[in-house]
Amino acid sequence: MDNEFKTRLEKIESVLGRYLPKSADEKWAASSFGNIDACIGAPHFAQLLEPTRNLLELGGKRWRPLLLVLCAEMASRGDEKMTGNAYELTPLVEFAHTASLIHDDIEDSADTRRGKPAAHIAFGLDRALNAASWLYFQAVCCTGKVDADEGTKSALTGIFMEELRRLHLGQAMDIMWHRNPEMIPSADEYKAMVRNKTGTLARLAVKVGIIAGGAGTEKADEAGKIAEDIGTGFQIIDDVVNLTTGNPGKKRGDDIVEGKKSLPVLLHLESNPGDAEKLASLFRKAHDEGIDSPAVEEAISVIAGSGAIEKARKAGNAMIEEKSAALSGLFGTDGGNASILIGKLFASMKK
Repeated sequence: MDNEFKTRLEKIESVLGRYLPKSADEKWAASSFGNIDACIGAPHFAQLLEPTRNLLELGGKRWRPLLLVLCAEMASRGDEKMTGNAYELTPLVEFAHTASLIHDDIEDSADTRRGKPAAHIAFGLDRALNAASWLYFQAVCCTGKVDADEGTKSALTGIFMEELRRLHLGQAMDIMWHRNPEMIPSADEYKAMVRNKTGTLARLAVKVGIIAGGAGTEKADEAGKIAEDIGTGFQIIDDVVNLTTGNPGKKRGDDIVEGKKSLPVLLHLESNPGDAEKLASLFRKAHDEGIDSPAVEEAISVIAGSGAIEKARKAGNAMIEEKSAALSGLFGTDGGNASILIGKLFASMKK
């Protein structure tokens, strides 16, 4: 990745580490919990820190907090105070993302994440669930630390809470469909689900970045609409990869096991509605027998046979290309180098 990205990512990691340290000290505890009983100590804080920190340390592209920073730079023309605020606000998006992954794996009964045991496997369901829920709230601590007026801080908190509500709405839609193999959403419903479940984090990143950069809520809303489509495009590509090479740290076709109604599935059924019962049966069998079930590869073969997987790939890439260009050009020549870097960021992520 570009050296300019590397420098920014190192700063982001430093901020994330302050708000989610490997071990708790008194200053961090007071900042996170206020005045608490003296008997509460490191072993208790570890119940929250270990499951969440473990996933954070397993990696991830960090493209959302990086996008937040670049949007702030673009909006502020590199103003150092505003850029500093942007770094301080990166936990909003990365902690929300990390918490949602832990909850996702619980809700999908997934065993692995990024090639390692999922948090609920490694730390227990109760501990993982509680720690992930806490991390959503821990993320908001950063808004009080930025060098901004109270109105701006309140606006940032309000945006974060609204986007979290949307994220959970999207997840609710996804759960409703994957629990019932016969329930097939429309392509529009699928895209609406993804715009909320996945697109909301991209939308959150750019809206926070634009406001941190001083451009105001109207410009932030405009950027958010663009960013949610970029997030949707990347989710479509992830759906495609799941049915082809397999996502990193996951086995090919685990979406079949989990009953996911991804875009390739929906595109196939649009042109082959008579396959609905057959695919529902294969989804049920894969769910019952697990990832090594022959039903997984049979379902993939059916979907691929219509060209639906490649059609979805083209749709996702076209969406990413079109919308990333729109975001890069949002401030015209005033966006400076940050505009160029936003384009380079998304180009580097294409699959």
